[in-house]
Parts: sequence; structure tokens; C-alpha cells
Amino acid sequence: MLAIFLIVIFAIYLAFFFPDLAAKQLATETTKNSPQVKKLWSIAQTSMRERKPIRAEKALLTILKIDERNAAAYNRLGILYAKSKKFNEAIECFEIAQSLDNNPSSLHNTGLIYLETGAYEKAAMAFQQALELEGGLPARHIALAKAEEKLGHRRQAIEALETAYSLDRNVATLRQILAIREAAKDTEAITAITARIEAQLVENTKTKESEAKNIHTHNKTTKRTSLANPKKVSLHKPAANVITKRSSISPINSKTRLLKANRLSSNLKPPVKKTTANPPTNRRRVI
Repeated sequence: MLAIFLIVIFAIYLAFFFPDLAAKQLATETTKNSPQVKKLWSIAQTSMRERKPIRAEKALLTILKIDERNAAAYNRLGILYAKSKKFNEAIECFEIAQSLDNNPSSLHNTGLIYLETGAYEKAAMAFQQALELEGGLPARHIALAKAEEKLGHRRQAIEALETAYSLDRNVATLRQILAIREAAKDTEAITAITARIEAQLVENTKTKESEAKNIHTHNKTTKRTSLANPKKVSLHKPAANVITKRSSISPINSKTRLLKANRLSSNLKPPVKKTTANPPTNRRRVI
């Protein structure tokens, strides 16, 4: 709801100051948020995860038919083509996406295609442009280092890797630097970088031990707290207005029930026939 509200406010602003641009922007935003496009996006993403490239391609192409300026769809389609080794189509999609939206991801993906196809100068240029837009990701510096290394620019490659390591102290990055130093047969530099790798491994071990200790302490504290403050078990108490079966039978009621039972049993007995004595007959005297 908030996103729709902001879109409407932005559309009103554009409509007042830039009426032509407002119409295009509103049409684009409406198309992107349409249920049909959302459903197609879901189909495309699910198909790519399930490795169904044909189905994913159809969904993305249908999105582009609905919204021909959808940069995200072009970028995703480029990734799909790159995985299928259709590098020319992939580069075309990435370039279109970049022309629609100045996004570092499109430039980075383009650089990866150039790196895969051996166009190392173009790859390095694409990576540098991506870093100008977003320089905080170690992966972008590592990709640039690979392109520079392929071009024989070892110093530039090591600089890029050192920047990546400063952003994320990863042993794998130091090992890439070691590989470049070993290729150059720089003994002094090899010794130095080996010592850095060993120090980093020790630091990683200490960090893991500290994290495990903190987790153990937290669990122990939680257990003590639960033992010190046990949960009170509330017993079920009958409501005040509920009368138990035994208490509901009063002496008066029991006496009344007994009388009723006696009456009932007396009614069930068969009726007793009353025998009436024959009236005395006047016997005639026999004379």
C-alpha cells in the first residue's frame, strides 16, 4: 500500500511539472505492478531455479512484450542466455538493460561474458565502470583482478585483490594474490603473503572459537535463568458457578428422590385382588 501511495504522489508531481514524462512513467509503473507481470516474473524465476530455460525464456519475453522498457527482464534474460552459452544474445540483453537503467549489475554481467569469451580489455572496462557505480562489493574487484591478470597487468590485479581483501578478509583472496606472486617467482613477496595467510587462518580459528564460546555461554545463561524462574503451572480450577455432582445432592433432594422412588415401585406392583366374603345366606330350617 505504501509503495502504491508513493507512486501516486510521484505521478502527481510529474503531471504538474512534466506532463509528457508523467504519462510515460505512470504507464511504466502500472505495467510493472500489474498482476500479469508479477505472475510471469514468478514463472521465470521458478523455471530458472528448476533449470527449465525454455519456459523461463518464454515468460521473460512475454514480460518484454508487455513492458518493452523493463531493464530487469532484459538483465535476467541475459543471464539465462549466458548460462546457455548464447553469449552474443546475452551481451545484447545486458547492453539494452544498461541503456534503460544505469545499473552496475548489467555492466558486471557484461564484463563476465567478455571475460568468458576472451575479450579481456572489454571485460576490464566493464568491471571498472561497474565499480564506479558500486565499489563496495568484493566480487567486483576480484572480477577486475582476473581481467587484469589475463592482460598481464599483475600489479593492477594485485591492487584489485588487496581492495577486495580489505572489504572482506577472506583467505581465498590472499591465495589468489599468492598465485600471482608465484607466477612472477617473487620469493620475498611469496614469503610475505604466506605469512599473511597463516596469520589469517589463526585469526579465523580464534574467531570461530570465540563465537562457539559465546553461544555456549548464552545457552548456559538461558538455562540458569529458566531454572531460577520456573514457569508456574496453573492448575485448572472449576468456576465458582459450577457445582460438582456430589455437592448438588442435598439431604432434602435425596429424601424427595427416595419418596418418588418408593411411589414408583408401588405403582409397578400388580394390584392385589380384594376377596369379599360371601354374605350369609338364610338357611331354611329343616323341620
